[in-house]
Amino acid sequence: MNFTRSESDDGKKDGGAQRKPCIRCLLSESGDELYRTVREYISALPDEVKADGRVYVERLKICGGCDKLMRGTCVLCGCYVEARAAKSAQHCPAVPNKW
Repeated sequence: MNFTRSESDDGKKDGGAQRKPCIRCLLSESGDELYRTVREYISALPDEVKADGRVYVERLKICGGCDKLMRGTCVLCGCYVEARAAKSAQHCPAVPNKW
């Protein structure tokens, strides 16, 4: 299950209520099991296809602040942003591109 960035890890907030899903989080921030699958996909990419580590981190920063991020997915193209950002030849689908 996805949780908001600001809530604790104990599964409770405000007197025991269950946490709300994190809508504007990357998969890596959400604790979602799908993140493991995306990480495996990225790890399997050939080195010549992967973006440089600094480029990847910068792309994710931009995506993390974008209003088109929805539960780790870009609503403009439907990709998992961690997977798209990992490929050097990819770009942001927004017009104009953000990266």
